[in-house]
Amino acid sequence: MFATLELVDILDKSEALGQMILQSEVMEEYHQQKRQLEEDDEAQKLIASFNRMKEQYEDVQRFGRYHPDYNQIMKDVRASKREMDMNEKVASFKIAERNLQQFLDEISDLVAHSASEQVKVPKDGAALQDSGCGCGSGGSCGCQAS
Repeated sequence: MFATLELVDILDKSEALGQMILQSEVMEEYHQQKRQLEEDDEAQKLIASFNRMKEQYEDVQRFGRYHPDYNQIMKDVRASKREMDMNEKVASFKIAERNLQQFLDEISDLVAHSASEQVKVPKDGAALQDSGCGCGSGGSCGCQAS
């Protein structure tokens, strides 16, 4: 591929956009909340506890309802997640994370639709969310893919 002045200009503008995103208030808030979460001992204990519960949950999922501890593990996982989510540092981080995701989605949408309104833009981590149910499976689940 030959580098043209137009391609170099696009790459320069992409780099500038990336730098603007990295220096944005939304990104700074995300990094600040992430640091506070990582430095909070109580939040880290809750996260570690939830991760241990999640491992047990994954073991139980291999057998489903036939596992002898299925009901207890399911209750414990939900309780552990609720306790973790109720922690102030975890909640603040999740809000900052959601705001950053929304910010990046809006930028992706603007960039894609500046090229064409027909461009499908993944949002919130789900590819092709606008087609049918938003599962991104291309209709294999039975949804309507357009």
